[in-house]
Amino acid sequence: MAAQRVVISGASSGLGLALARYYLEQGAMVAVLARRADCLQDLSKQFPQQVYCYPLDVRDSTAVQAAAQSFIAHTGVPDIVIANAGISVGTLTEYAEDIDVFQQIMDINMLGVMKTFQPFLVPMREVKQGSLVGIASVAGFRGLPGAGAYSASKAALISYMESLRVELRGSGMRAVTICPGYIKTPMTVVNPYPMPFILPADEAARRIARAIASGKSFAVVPWQMGLVGRVLKLLPNGLYDLVFSGAPRKPRKLP
Repeated sequence: MAAQRVVISGASSGLGLALARYYLEQGAMVAVLARRADCLQDLSKQFPQQVYCYPLDVRDSTAVQAAAQSFIAHTGVPDIVIANAGISVGTLTEYAEDIDVFQQIMDINMLGVMKTFQPFLVPMREVKQGSLVGIASVAGFRGLPGAGAYSASKAALISYMESLRVELRGSGMRAVTICPGYIKTPMTVVNPYPMPFILPADEAARRIARAIASGKSFAVVPWQMGLVGRVLKLLPNGLYDLVFSGAPRKPRKLP
């Protein structure tokens, strides 16, 4: 059986790095996209002949397109493209300095997913196979106080992935939405509040890979957070506001 070909954005740390390691350990050829070139090179040294490094920012569509063309030229059309790159930081509308932070979060977490998928979609459609995987979040189920930009970006991503799923119906391709709960990464280490059902990054990567392989179009990892999400969505606005108005909030400083 030919080795899988996998593309992963945000692959220099956290969940993206754990996903890259998981697929590399399965023998896959993996394109890793991230801004930190040194981390990508370290991964390449550990898995020689398997890693294709593309230091870039997912906001730069020209750079992503060049990376896609290079990877396809070297390995062929990918089987899986995982748009994982994202940032999370507290935001508050009353601060003018947070306007740029709102913009960054939306540009990376939502538009960055579309820019990651775009150059691969037509080649994958031509071979009538492949999965486009968007890493959303349970934070997209309800608006979290102090994290308006992050919640909005993930809610938008969930809706975008649903649109894409319907658009791809009958093409042989799949659009897969993954909503992680809490994962032990540099992104969550600063959270000043309890994080129920938190998973190590490597375990989260294994579960996400299983969900992708299972043929599901939507999955929450871990499944317990799916139950939490359903309860939150069912709460009346008044009760939700009462419960969360005093909740601890993520720091506003960009990581």
